[in-house]
Amino acid sequence: MLQCTAVTKAPPGDVPDAPAAVAGGPDSPPDAVTPNHLPFLLCELGEHDDAFPEHAAYLRSAGPSSAPALWFFWTGAGLQRVNRVDTVPWCPAVLRHLGTGVVQRCAFFDRHPPPHSWSVTDPLGDLIAERLLSGDGPDTS
Repeated sequence: MLQCTAVTKAPPGDVPDAPAAVAGGPDSPPDAVTPNHLPFLLCELGEHDDAFPEHAAYLRSAGPSSAPALWFFWTGAGLQRVNRVDTVPWCPAVLRHLGTGVVQRCAFFDRHPPPHSWSVTDPLGDLIAERLLSGDGPDTS
């Protein structure tokens, strides 16, 4: 399934306050999350419909890998947009590759709409990665 194409501008009043929602509080955030770092947020979920109208963008982990993570959620657009920043647990689903023994965890939050992250493809990200690997990317010398 393709990745959702919803994008939103990070609101200046919500995202800077996000470290307060992280375990450890605002006095010890690992990295500040500011609109300068995240001017736009892209929904990371697979394409979804009105049954789950909320879009979601991962901001950062709130501690060890088992700790909940900080996510930005929004619905609507323009003046009708409603958003929230919340710390939510990770999805418990795992995909086990029997041939290799590799275990892949879902990279979304618990109770997200289907599918799991390993079934979501980002064609633009894939195209950029393909060009960089083939040497057709921008010259960085």
